[in-house]
Amino acid sequence: MNEKVLMKGNDAIAEAAIRAGCGAYFGYPITPQNELIAYMAKNMLERGRVFIQAESETAAINMVYGASCAGARAMTSSSSPGVSLKQEGISYAAGADIPVVVVNVVRGGPGLGSIAPAQSDYFQATRGGGHGDYRSIVLAPKSVQECADLTYLAFDLADKYRMPVIVLADGMIGQMMEGVTLPPEKPLTELPKRDWIAGNMTTRETEADGRRAARHITSIHLVPEELEAKTRKRFTLYETIKVREIRFEELGCAGADLILVAYGTCARVCLGAKMLAEKEGIKLGVFRPVTLWPFPYEALGKIAARGKPLLTVEMSLGQLVEDVKLAVFEAGDGGAAKIHLLGHSGGVIPTEEEVFARAKKILGK
Repeated sequence: MNEKVLMKGNDAIAEAAIRAGCGAYFGYPITPQNELIAYMAKNMLERGRVFIQAESETAAINMVYGASCAGARAMTSSSSPGVSLKQEGISYAAGADIPVVVVNVVRGGPGLGSIAPAQSDYFQATRGGGHGDYRSIVLAPKSVQECADLTYLAFDLADKYRMPVIVLADGMIGQMMEGVTLPPEKPLTELPKRDWIAGNMTTRETEADGRRAARHITSIHLVPEELEAKTRKRFTLYETIKVREIRFEELGCAGADLILVAYGTCARVCLGAKMLAEKEGIKLGVFRPVTLWPFPYEALGKIAARGKPLLTVEMSLGQLVEDVKLAVFEAGDGGAAKIHLLGHSGGVIPTEEEVFARAKKILGK
């Protein structure tokens, strides 16, 4: 049995990435994820992997693109404004069907904002973020343990579906320290085979004259009909992902007087509010999406169909709540479940007492 070790969330993400077979990391420093890049700088090189501190965030994501095309499990990490600079490269990776892992340890915005924890990059992560029609799988840890587990999973999902996967951890999750059981280290020789990579001499097709055929990994398709066909094929894959990869957690939702909906740090706060409520005989349920995309619309919709009020708690001024509204709409209950929002911005974290007080107000207690 593996023993727990005390680690910061940022360090747990880094170590889990290495153990998942990350062969190449490219990044650029920014708070509050600097521990992550520092950990990679030391440990990637010590383990014979590639580490480069790029000259910019834009350079870093394009290095990730190139390393993935060459066959490496590749990753970058940053925080909000830095991830904004990476969006073009993420769009390129999606358009070329390249598996990449991107970690965003979210801070307050917009602009340079603050270095305090936030969740205001939700739309950016779940709606594509860059230009064009595409999606990224988005995983949201609520603990240091999940920082490790979901990062480890992210590499497998990226390879399985040949697409970007984003680990969205707010600044509190990246900075907090908890005990974590680290996943086993995957030998590089046992990672999934990539028959499609550039320079794969064993599977390269040949032309009629015996010359090696060119293999282009690109996102450019100048014939509109061809681009539409590629995009539609990708969206068919997204439908499969919606069936297979939805993850969520619900606690005490059956029979609850009110359902709290939150992810990341806010989900932890909601668990504290639930305990406060129990002392006064009030039943609060907590619904936590683990995959922000694909979002668990059906699961939340079934809960909403019971007609109990929902309180979305988030460190933004109304982003997660839009998916909560969609879940209620898709449940087809005609809006029977009333949806409320407790949102903060700029790096302000809601408190357990504040959430409980809002819940009581909604319930008229």
